[in-house]
Amino acid sequence: MRGILASSIGVTCAAALALPLAPPAAASARTPAPVADVATRTAEAADARADARADVPGSTQSLPLRPLTHDRASGAVLGLTPRTVRTFSLLGVVWDDPTADLHGRVQVRTRAAGTGEWTDWQDVETHYTQHGADPDSPEAASGTVRGATAPLWVGESNGVEVRVLPEPDPGGHGEHGEESGERGEPEDAGPADAGSGGGPSGGEGAGDADEVSALPAGMRLDLVDPGEAGPGESAEPAEGAEPAEGAEPAESAEIPRTGVMTAAAKAASAANSALVPLGATEIPPLTAEETREELVSLRGPELTEQQAKPYIGPRPAIVTRHGWGADESLREGSFVYTSTVKAAFVHHTASGNNYSCSQAPSLIRGFYRYHTRSLGWRDIGYNFLIDKCGRIYEGRAGGVAEPVKGAHTMGFNSKTTGIAVIGSYGSKKPSSKAVKAVARLTAWKLGLHGRNPKKKTSLTSGGGNLYAKGTKVKMKVISGHRDGFNTSCPGGKLYKKLSSVRSKAATYQGR
Repeated sequence: MRGILASSIGVTCAAALALPLAPPAAASARTPAPVADVATRTAEAADARADARADVPGSTQSLPLRPLTHDRASGAVLGLTPRTVRTFSLLGVVWDDPTADLHGRVQVRTRAAGTGEWTDWQDVETHYTQHGADPDSPEAASGTVRGATAPLWVGESNGVEVRVLPEPDPGGHGEHGEESGERGEPEDAGPADAGSGGGPSGGEGAGDADEVSALPAGMRLDLVDPGEAGPGESAEPAEGAEPAEGAEPAESAEIPRTGVMTAAAKAASAANSALVPLGATEIPPLTAEETREELVSLRGPELTEQQAKPYIGPRPAIVTRHGWGADESLREGSFVYTSTVKAAFVHHTASGNNYSCSQAPSLIRGFYRYHTRSLGWRDIGYNFLIDKCGRIYEGRAGGVAEPVKGAHTMGFNSKTTGIAVIGSYGSKKPSSKAVKAVARLTAWKLGLHGRNPKKKTSLTSGGGNLYAKGTKVKMKVISGHRDGFNTSCPGGKLYKKLSSVRSKAATYQGR
């Protein structure tokens, strides 16, 4: 059993106030956005000049939200009037207390850097803390963790407007109450009670003090530039193509990144040294027989006589952290492990579906920066991520074959692994490639630990809004996030695919 290493999380966020501008004439066909008042523009212009500097690839801009003059049409009381900002591609709203719920809606409009056109209003998923570390864990108790919305991918943008609309009655809905699904079965106790587009918003002003005070304190908008692409980023298959079973990865996937690897980058890469050489950008797929041979080399002393011919799916190709361009200076230096992997929780990132597969590494770099710099987590929360083309990516550092402890299912991060399909799947079906990739990944990862994808296992809750701390729960070996926490994640459309995922994963294992 690996010892669990704990260390505090250092968080730095680059703050920048920017000059507000009205949307350009080219966007006049859309709903016009208001211009901030002259006094506000003057103050922000002074702040912008004081903070002026060249664009920095891989950065976070933090803009405090301000009270808005109450707008009867939208009901917004807090936000930001339209403004020009440094280029970013992903955004989220963050607040001070990670235990505080945001009862209301967050909507954003952004201006495309390439065309200058403003988008329509988009909703941002407001419940995201349930993706975090277990309560009372060293990661959750670090003192640097914050509450936040889900990150939203908007593509390269240089303008933004935000409005927050409080919920009239915050009680009685639970989290994401619009969807339901079968959950785990408590062994010794019942589940704990669950926690409880229009026109432009008004200008910045006094707002409604009562409604503003009901919102979490310290709300700000974080704009994330995920940084430049590196060699190997174009290795994803085309959207219409699907790699053959056991096929070798594209040659470009093995192009090493330029420059000298830092000590942190070497450590993250070395965690996979039993599978690939130092600096590899992708872990190649193996056949079923090669995978069984590798399992013996990795887990030989642990295998029982009954596992002489273990049930395990062929190892799929996995893009490493080096492959998707992780800046290893953002995470905590040590790796944290749990004793084994008894179950896999499937998630969606709730970041929208408006991305191409070639952009997936950029999205992951954005999630990683958002999790570490904005939310204060020790590393990206998920153990693995999968894009719409079925490409699998290494998530939290520590080695893909190891039982790395993630921050993905609050209360059930111990003895589990977290797999996030990039996108939002409440109303949109996941691609068949993504679903197949979840099955292939779980067949391999769970097979490393002798788990049957079609069975159930016993897990002990670390605390959450569905099962009290210490509750023993019978959970399916492949479960959705909503099975362990009162949430709609991984979205109703993806959740409905989990039954076929279990069957396919068992077949891949040779059961």
